Amino acid sequence: MKLHLSRVHLQALYRQMLCIRRFESKCVELYQAQRIRGFLHLYDGEEAVAAGVMAALEPRDAVVATYREHGHALAHGVSMNVILAEMLGKVEGCCRGRGGSMHLFDRERRFFGGNAIVGGGLPLAAGIAMADQRLRPGAVTACFFGEGAVGEGAFHETMNLAELWRLPLIFVCENNLYAMGVPLEDSESETDIWRKAQAYRMTSEQVDGMDPVQVEAAARRAVEHSRAGHGPYFLECRTYRFRAHSMFDTQAYRTREEIAGWKHRDPIERLRAWMTDNHHLTADEASAIDASVAAEIAAAAAFAEEGTLEPVEDLERFVLMDRVVQDITSQGAP
Repeated sequence: MKLHLSRVHLQALYRQMLCIRRFESKCVELYQAQRIRGFLHLYDGEEAVAAGVMAALEPRDAVVATYREHGHALAHGVSMNVILAEMLGKVEGCCRGRGGSMHLFDRERRFFGGNAIVGGGLPLAAGIAMADQRLRPGAVTACFFGEGAVGEGAFHETMNLAELWRLPLIFVCENNLYAMGVPLEDSESETDIWRKAQAYRMTSEQVDGMDPVQVEAAARRAVEHSRAGHGPYFLECRTYRFRAHSMFDTQAYRTREEIAGWKHRDPIERLRAWMTDNHHLTADEASAIDASVAAEIAAAAAFAEEGTLEPVEDLERFVLMDRVVQDITSQGAP
Protein backbone atom coordinates (compact mmCIF):
# COMPACT_ATOMS: atom_id res chain seq x y z
CA MET A 1 0.00 0.00 0.00
CA LYS A 2 1.36 3.39 -1.02
CA LEU A 3 0.57 6.17 1.44
CA HIS A 4 -0.42 9.62 0.29
CA LEU A 5 0.45 11.53 3.43
CA SER A 6 -0.57 15.12 3.91
CA ARG A 7 1.64 17.74 5.48
CA VAL A 8 -0.66 17.77 8.51
CA HIS A 9 -0.43 14.01 8.94
CA LEU A 10 3.36 13.99 8.67
CA GLN A 11 3.60 16.69 11.31
CA ALA A 12 1.24 14.70 13.53
CA LEU A 13 3.52 11.64 13.22
CA TYR A 14 6.52 13.78 14.09
CA ARG A 15 4.76 15.32 17.10
CA GLN A 16 3.64 11.91 18.34
CA MET A 17 7.17 10.53 18.31
CA LEU A 18 8.61 13.66 19.90
CA CYS A 19 5.94 13.50 22.61
CA ILE A 20 6.89 9.90 23.44
CA ARG A 21 10.62 10.72 23.51
CA ARG A 22 10.17 13.74 25.77
CA PHE A 23 7.75 11.87 28.01
CA GLU A 24 10.33 9.15 28.56
CA SER A 25 12.95 11.77 29.42
CA LYS A 26 10.57 13.17 32.02
CA CYS A 27 10.11 9.67 33.43
CA VAL A 28 13.89 9.35 33.85
CA GLU A 29 13.94 12.66 35.70
CA LEU A 30 11.13 11.58 38.02
CA TYR A 31 12.68 8.15 38.56
CA GLN A 32 16.02 9.66 39.55
CA ALA A 33 14.16 11.94 41.96
CA GLN A 34 12.53 8.78 43.41
CA ARG A 35 9.07 9.98 42.44
CA ILE A 36 8.62 6.89 40.23
CA ARG A 37 9.45 3.60 41.96
CA GLY A 38 9.88 0.00 40.87
CA PHE A 39 10.70 -1.08 37.33
CA LEU A 40 10.88 1.36 34.44
CA HIS A 41 11.30 0.28 30.80
CA LEU A 42 11.74 3.12 28.32
CA TYR A 43 10.82 3.34 24.63
CA ASP A 44 13.49 5.72 23.28
CA GLY A 45 14.41 4.75 19.72
CA GLU A 46 11.29 2.66 19.07
CA GLU A 47 8.82 5.53 18.69
CA ALA A 48 8.24 4.95 14.98
CA VAL A 49 6.61 1.58 15.67
CA ALA A 50 3.96 2.87 18.07
CA ALA A 51 3.29 6.03 16.07
CA GLY A 52 3.08 4.19 12.74
CA VAL A 53 0.87 1.31 13.89
CA MET A 54 -1.53 3.44 15.94
CA ALA A 55 -2.02 5.78 12.97
CA ALA A 56 -3.58 2.83 11.12
CA LEU A 57 -6.00 1.93 13.91
CA GLU A 58 -9.46 3.26 14.74
CA PRO A 59 -11.12 3.93 18.14
CA ARG A 60 -13.02 0.61 17.88
CA ASP A 61 -9.74 -1.33 17.70
CA ALA A 62 -8.00 -2.88 20.71
CA VAL A 63 -4.34 -2.78 21.73
CA VAL A 64 -2.40 -5.22 23.90
CA ALA A 65 1.09 -4.05 24.83
CA THR A 66 4.22 -5.16 26.68
CA TYR A 67 5.86 -3.85 29.85
CA ARG A 68 7.56 -1.20 27.63
CA GLU A 69 4.21 0.37 26.84
CA HIS A 70 4.30 4.11 27.63
CA GLY A 71 4.68 4.90 23.92
CA HIS A 72 1.88 2.53 22.92
CA ALA A 73 -0.51 4.07 25.44
CA LEU A 74 0.28 7.66 24.44
CA ALA A 75 0.00 6.91 20.72
CA HIS A 76 -3.34 5.14 21.24
CA GLY A 77 -4.78 8.21 22.93
CA VAL A 78 -4.53 7.34 26.62
CA SER A 79 -4.28 10.61 28.54
CA MET A 80 -0.74 11.63 29.46
CA ASN A 81 -2.11 13.00 32.73
CA VAL A 82 -3.49 9.66 33.89
CA ILE A 83 -0.43 7.74 32.65
CA LEU A 84 1.96 9.87 34.67
CA ALA A 85 -0.36 9.88 37.68
CA GLU A 86 -0.39 6.08 37.50
CA MET A 87 3.38 5.95 37.43
CA LEU A 88 3.53 8.14 40.52
CA GLY A 89 1.10 5.80 42.29
CA LYS A 90 -1.75 8.30 42.44
CA VAL A 91 -5.47 7.54 42.60
CA GLU A 92 -5.99 9.71 39.52
CA GLY A 93 -3.95 7.22 37.49
CA CYS A 94 -5.55 4.90 34.95
CA CYS A 95 -5.39 2.02 37.48
CA ARG A 96 -5.67 4.14 40.64
CA GLY A 97 -1.90 3.95 41.01
CA ARG A 98 -1.94 0.19 41.54
CA GLY A 99 -0.46 -0.86 38.20
CA GLY A 100 2.44 1.51 37.74
CA SER A 101 4.72 1.69 34.72
CA MET A 102 4.21 -1.89 33.50
CA HIS A 103 0.43 -2.19 33.88
CA LEU A 104 -1.30 0.70 32.14
CA PHE A 105 -4.93 0.04 31.21
CA ASP A 106 -7.73 2.14 29.74
CA ARG A 107 -11.06 0.47 29.10
CA GLU A 108 -12.57 3.40 27.21
CA ARG A 109 -9.65 3.49 24.79
CA ARG A 110 -9.57 -0.31 24.54
CA PHE A 111 -5.99 -0.31 25.73
CA PHE A 112 -5.63 -3.67 27.46
CA GLY A 113 -2.43 -3.13 29.26
CA GLY A 114 1.09 -3.64 29.52
CA ASN A 115 1.92 -7.14 30.61
CA ALA A 116 4.92 -7.86 32.82
CA ILE A 117 5.19 -11.47 31.65
CA VAL A 118 7.17 -11.92 28.43
CA GLY A 119 4.68 -13.10 25.79
CA GLY A 120 1.84 -12.87 28.32
CA GLY A 121 -0.20 -10.53 26.16
CA LEU A 122 -0.34 -12.86 23.15
CA PRO A 123 -3.09 -15.24 24.32
CA LEU A 124 -4.99 -12.30 25.83
CA ALA A 125 -4.95 -10.58 22.44
CA ALA A 126 -6.26 -13.74 20.79
CA GLY A 127 -9.14 -13.82 23.27
CA ILE A 128 -10.02 -10.19 22.62
CA ALA A 129 -9.84 -10.72 18.85
CA MET A 130 -12.05 -13.81 19.15
CA ALA A 131 -14.65 -11.85 21.11
CA ASP A 132 -14.55 -9.00 18.59
CA GLN A 133 -14.93 -11.44 15.72
CA ARG A 134 -18.33 -12.32 17.17
CA LEU A 135 -19.41 -9.11 18.92
CA ARG A 136 -17.65 -6.24 17.09
CA PRO A 137 -17.34 -7.26 13.43
CA GLY A 138 -14.70 -5.16 11.71
CA ALA A 139 -12.67 -4.38 14.82
CA VAL A 140 -9.07 -5.58 14.97
CA THR A 141 -6.62 -6.13 17.81
CA ALA A 142 -2.98 -5.04 17.62
CA CYS A 143 -0.68 -7.08 19.86
CA PHE A 144 2.82 -5.74 20.54
CA PHE A 145 5.64 -7.96 21.78
CA GLY A 146 9.41 -8.18 21.60
CA GLU A 147 11.48 -10.75 19.76
CA GLY A 148 12.28 -12.36 23.12
CA ALA A 149 8.66 -13.55 23.27
CA VAL A 150 8.99 -15.77 20.19
CA GLY A 151 10.75 -18.43 22.27
CA GLU A 152 7.70 -18.79 24.52
CA GLY A 153 5.19 -21.56 23.99
CA ALA A 154 2.37 -19.01 24.20
CA PHE A 155 3.71 -17.34 21.05
CA HIS A 156 3.43 -20.50 18.97
CA GLU A 157 0.11 -21.55 20.46
CA THR A 158 -1.38 -18.13 19.77
CA MET A 159 0.00 -17.96 16.24
CA ASN A 160 -1.45 -21.36 15.41
CA LEU A 161 -4.93 -20.64 16.79
CA ALA A 162 -5.06 -17.11 15.34
CA GLU A 163 -4.50 -18.45 11.83
CA LEU A 164 -6.66 -21.52 12.37
CA TRP A 165 -9.60 -19.39 13.53
CA ARG A 166 -8.86 -16.49 11.14
CA LEU A 167 -8.81 -14.00 13.98
CA PRO A 168 -8.68 -10.23 13.26
CA LEU A 169 -5.32 -9.93 15.01
CA ILE A 170 -2.25 -7.91 14.03
CA PHE A 171 0.96 -9.30 15.52
CA VAL A 172 3.54 -6.51 15.90
CA CYS A 173 6.97 -7.85 16.81
CA GLU A 174 9.23 -5.01 17.99
CA ASN A 175 12.55 -6.64 17.23
CA ASN A 176 15.18 -4.56 19.05
CA LEU A 177 17.76 -7.36 18.66
CA TYR A 178 18.52 -8.10 22.32
CA ALA A 179 15.36 -9.12 24.18
CA MET A 180 16.54 -8.38 27.72
CA GLY A 181 20.26 -8.74 27.04
CA VAL A 182 20.92 -11.73 24.78
CA PRO A 183 21.80 -11.03 21.12
CA LEU A 184 19.16 -12.36 18.76
CA GLU A 185 21.61 -14.62 16.92
CA ASP A 186 22.48 -16.31 20.23
CA SER A 187 18.88 -17.21 21.02
CA GLU A 188 17.17 -17.88 17.68
CA SER A 189 18.37 -20.09 14.81
CA GLU A 190 16.09 -18.10 12.47
CA THR A 191 16.72 -14.39 13.07
CA ASP A 192 14.17 -13.18 10.50
CA ILE A 193 11.24 -13.40 12.89
CA TRP A 194 8.62 -12.78 10.20
CA ARG A 195 9.53 -16.13 8.65
CA LYS A 196 8.28 -17.91 11.76
CA ALA A 197 4.78 -16.69 10.94
CA GLN A 198 5.02 -18.35 7.54
CA ALA A 199 5.23 -21.72 9.29
CA TYR A 200 1.61 -21.09 10.28
CA ARG A 201 0.69 -19.96 6.74
CA MET A 202 0.19 -16.44 8.09
CA THR A 203 0.66 -13.36 5.90
CA SER A 204 3.79 -11.63 7.18
CA GLU A 205 6.42 -9.05 6.37
CA GLN A 206 9.45 -7.27 7.78
CA VAL A 207 9.61 -3.48 7.91
CA ASP A 208 12.10 -0.79 8.93
CA GLY A 209 10.95 0.00 12.46
CA MET A 210 12.96 3.23 12.48
CA ASP A 211 10.74 4.78 9.78
CA PRO A 212 7.20 5.73 10.87
CA VAL A 213 5.97 6.11 7.30
CA GLN A 214 7.07 2.59 6.35
CA VAL A 215 5.56 1.25 9.57
CA GLU A 216 2.24 2.99 8.95
CA ALA A 217 2.07 1.73 5.37
CA ALA A 218 2.68 -1.85 6.54
CA ALA A 219 0.20 -1.45 9.40
CA ARG A 220 -2.48 -0.23 7.01
CA ARG A 221 -1.91 -3.30 4.82
CA ALA A 222 -2.24 -5.47 7.89
CA VAL A 223 -5.39 -3.75 9.18
CA GLU A 224 -7.07 -3.86 5.77
CA HIS A 225 -6.27 -7.59 5.54
CA SER A 226 -7.69 -8.44 8.97
CA ARG A 227 -10.68 -6.11 8.79
CA ALA A 228 -11.74 -7.79 5.56
CA GLY A 229 -11.92 -11.14 7.35
CA HIS A 230 -8.72 -12.63 5.94
CA GLY A 231 -7.30 -13.52 9.33
CA PRO A 232 -4.21 -12.40 11.23
CA TYR A 233 -1.21 -10.52 9.89
CA PHE A 234 2.36 -10.51 11.21
CA LEU A 235 4.66 -7.48 11.18
CA GLU A 236 8.29 -7.67 12.24
CA CYS A 237 9.52 -4.14 12.92
CA ARG A 238 13.31 -3.96 13.06
CA THR A 239 14.09 -1.34 15.65
CA TYR A 240 16.52 -0.51 18.46
CA ARG A 241 16.19 0.85 21.98
CA PHE A 242 18.60 3.66 22.73
CA ARG A 243 18.38 3.22 26.49
CA ALA A 244 19.03 0.21 28.69
CA HIS A 245 16.50 -2.62 28.96
CA SER A 246 15.42 -1.16 32.30
CA MET A 247 16.84 1.28 34.80
CA PHE A 248 18.73 -1.62 36.44
CA ASP A 249 20.50 -2.75 33.25
CA THR A 250 24.28 -2.22 32.94
CA GLN A 251 24.20 -2.96 29.16
CA ALA A 252 27.34 -5.11 29.26
CA TYR A 253 26.10 -6.97 26.18
CA ARG A 254 26.51 -4.09 23.69
CA THR A 255 28.99 -1.31 22.95
CA ARG A 256 28.65 2.45 22.99
CA GLU A 257 29.77 2.48 19.38
CA GLU A 258 26.87 0.24 18.39
CA ILE A 259 24.37 2.46 20.17
CA ALA A 260 25.85 5.55 18.55
CA GLY A 261 25.59 3.89 15.14
CA TRP A 262 21.90 3.22 15.60
CA LYS A 263 21.31 6.77 16.83
CA HIS A 264 22.28 7.94 13.35
CA ARG A 265 19.00 6.29 12.31
CA ASP A 266 16.99 8.10 14.99
CA PRO A 267 13.38 8.00 13.66
CA ILE A 268 12.59 11.47 14.97
CA GLU A 269 15.61 13.17 13.48
CA ARG A 270 15.25 11.27 10.18
CA LEU A 271 11.63 12.31 9.74
CA ARG A 272 12.34 15.88 10.77
CA ALA A 273 15.22 16.17 8.28
CA TRP A 274 13.15 14.65 5.45
CA MET A 275 10.18 16.91 6.19
CA THR A 276 12.41 19.98 6.30
CA ASP A 277 14.15 19.08 3.04
CA ASN A 278 10.80 18.49 1.33
CA HIS A 279 9.13 21.64 2.69
CA HIS A 280 6.71 19.83 5.01
CA LEU A 281 8.11 21.44 8.17
CA THR A 282 9.46 24.93 8.71
CA ALA A 283 11.72 26.02 11.55
CA ASP A 284 8.84 28.00 13.09
CA GLU A 285 6.53 24.98 12.90
CA ALA A 286 9.16 22.75 14.49
CA SER A 287 9.60 25.26 17.33
CA ALA A 288 5.84 25.45 17.85
CA ILE A 289 5.55 21.64 18.02
CA ASP A 290 8.45 21.50 20.47
CA ALA A 291 6.84 24.13 22.71
CA SER A 292 3.46 22.37 22.54
CA VAL A 293 4.97 19.04 23.61
CA ALA A 294 6.93 20.68 26.44
CA ALA A 295 3.77 22.35 27.73
CA GLU A 296 1.78 19.12 27.60
CA ILE A 297 4.44 17.25 29.58
CA ALA A 298 4.74 20.04 32.15
CA ALA A 299 0.96 20.02 32.64
CA ALA A 300 0.91 16.23 33.02
CA ALA A 301 3.74 16.33 35.57
CA ALA A 302 1.90 18.98 37.58
CA PHE A 303 -1.33 16.94 37.44
CA ALA A 304 0.47 13.82 38.65
CA GLU A 305 2.35 15.58 41.45
CA GLU A 306 -0.86 17.18 42.70
CA GLY A 307 -2.68 13.83 42.70
CA THR A 308 -3.68 11.94 45.80
CA LEU A 309 -2.39 8.71 47.27
CA GLU A 310 -4.73 5.83 48.04
CA PRO A 311 -6.02 6.17 51.64
CA VAL A 312 -4.51 3.55 53.94
CA GLU A 313 -7.96 2.21 54.78
CA ASP A 314 -8.54 1.43 51.08
CA LEU A 315 -5.33 -0.51 50.48
CA GLU A 316 -7.13 -3.87 50.69
CA ARG A 317 -9.78 -2.77 48.24
CA PHE A 318 -9.82 -5.04 45.16
CA VAL A 319 -7.90 -7.72 47.11
CA LEU A 320 -10.18 -10.74 46.88
CA MET A 321 -8.29 -13.52 48.69
CA ASP A 322 -9.82 -12.96 52.13
CA ARG A 323 -13.30 -12.91 50.63
CA VAL A 324 -12.66 -16.16 48.75
CA VAL A 325 -11.35 -17.84 51.89
CA GLN A 326 -14.37 -16.64 53.86
CA ASP A 327 -16.74 -17.98 51.20
CA ILE A 328 -15.01 -21.38 51.21
CA THR A 329 -14.99 -21.72 55.00
CA SER A 330 -18.61 -20.58 55.28
CA GLN A 331 -19.53 -23.51 53.03
CA GLY A 332 -17.91 -25.95 55.42
CA ALA A 333 -14.72 -26.64 53.44
CA PRO A 334 -11.59 -27.46 55.48
